[in-house]
Amino acid sequence: MHSLRKAPALLAVAALAAGAVACSAAGGSGSGTGSAAGSGPGAAPAVGRAEPGNAGTRPEAAAPHAVRLIGDGSTADTGPQPHQPVFTRLKPGERPPQLVVFSWDGAGEDSQKLFSHFREVGERYNAAMTYFLSGVYLLPGDHKDVYAPPKHPRGASDIGFNDRQGITDTLRELRLAWQNGSEIGTHFNGHFCGPNGGVGTWSSDEWSSEIQQAEGFVKNWKTNSGLTKLDPLPFDYSKELVGGRAPCLEGQHNLIPAAKAAGFRYDASSIGGRQTWPSKIDGVWDFPLQDIPVPGRAFETLSMDYNFLANQSGTVHGDPAKQAAWGKQMHDGLAAAFERAYNGNRAPLFIGDHFESWNGGVYMKAVEDTVKEVCGKEGVRCVSFKQVADWMDAQDPAVLARLRTLDVGQAPKGGWNTFMGGAPAAATAGGPERIRPAVR
Repeated sequence: MHSLRKAPALLAVAALAAGAVACSAAGGSGSGTGSAAGSGPGAAPAVGRAEPGNAGTRPEAAAPHAVRLIGDGSTADTGPQPHQPVFTRLKPGERPPQLVVFSWDGAGEDSQKLFSHFREVGERYNAAMTYFLSGVYLLPGDHKDVYAPPKHPRGASDIGFNDRQGITDTLRELRLAWQNGSEIGTHFNGHFCGPNGGVGTWSSDEWSSEIQQAEGFVKNWKTNSGLTKLDPLPFDYSKELVGGRAPCLEGQHNLIPAAKAAGFRYDASSIGGRQTWPSKIDGVWDFPLQDIPVPGRAFETLSMDYNFLANQSGTVHGDPAKQAAWGKQMHDGLAAAFERAYNGNRAPLFIGDHFESWNGGVYMKAVEDTVKEVCGKEGVRCVSFKQVADWMDAQDPAVLARLRTLDVGQAPKGGWNTFMGGAPAAATAGGPERIRPAVR
C-alpha cells in the first residue's frame, strides 16, 4: 500500500463517547494470527489433539490435499483450512468458553509491517483473528477503472489503490494468516462514508454489487495486476468469505439482505452493541462492536482503537507527552471488558482495530498486550468471527436463549452448573445487575 492510506476524517468526540458512531476506516498494514486457543475446565470440548486443560494447544493441521487452481489461478482449493476447532454443544451444567475476537479493518501489509507482526503474535499466543480485507488493496492503481463503486465515478476510492509491491506483500500475509487458522473477511472496497454517496446511503442492490466486486478483486488479482508468477491464495474465496464489516459502521440495514443473499453467515457492522450474547438479524449473526469501559471516564465507547483515539486526542498525532497514558487507558479498558465478561456472563468479546501507528503506536501495544494476557487463560479461546459463528451454530438454541437473559457483567445467580443444568432462566438469572453509565 505504501502511503496509499488516508487518515480518516475524525468524528465528533461526544458522539463517540456515547458509542453512537465509529470510524471503521481503512487500516494499512498489519498482522495476523494463528489458531484458536485450546480449552480448559469449563470451556468447550478440546480441539484436535488438545486435551482438556491444555489452554495453549493448537488444533492439528489438515491432511495434505491436491491443489486445484480456480479461475485465473489467483486462488486455489487446497483442502480444508488448517487449525480449525471442532465445536460441539455445551453439556448440561457446562460453563461456556470465553470467546475473544481480535479483528482488523482494511487488512493489508505496508511499510509499517503490522500485518506480519500481529500475524506472528497471533501464532505465538494461539489466537486466530479476523482480517477484513479491503478489495482495492489487491487492485493496482493503473487498473483502478475495473472498480465501479455505487454512487461514485468508476475508479474512485477514498482509500486509493495499491502498488504491485504492496499487493505482493499483502498476498504473502493473507496466505500465511489463512494457513495459520485465521479468517479472511471483507471490509468491502472504496471505504465511502457519510451522507454524500457513503455506504449508509446504498441500497441492497448496490451492496450486492460491492460484495461481488470485493470477492472478484480477490479471485482475479493475477489478471488485474499481471503478477502471474506469484503463488495463488490457498482458498476458494467464494466459500471462505462469510462475513464483513462495513466502512465507518454504516449501512447495515440494507447490507444485511445483500449479505444474506451472498451467503454471509455474520455481519460485524453494527455499533453500540452491549457485552451480551449475540442474536441474528434475518438469519445472519449480528456481531457488533461493543460498548466497553473507558477507565477514569464516566462513559463507555466502542471496542475499537479509533474510538479511544477520538475520545482522547481527536487526532492521529496527539500530544506525545500524553500518548503513553492514552495507550494504557485503552489497554485497561480492554482488560476491564474482558474481566466483566470472563467473570460474568461469558458473552463473546469483540475487538476491532486498524493496522495504524496512531499516536505513536500506543493502540497497537495495547492490543498486543491484551492478546498476550488473555489468550492463554483457562477457558479462553481467541478465535475468528467465523469460528464464533461455528460455535454459536453448534449450540442448542434454547441454551443460547438462556444465555441472552444475562445482562452485561452478570454471572448466573446460582452458578453456572445450576444455570446450565436446565433450571428456568427466570429463577436463575437474577443477582446484581451492572448498571451501564448513561452515555446517550
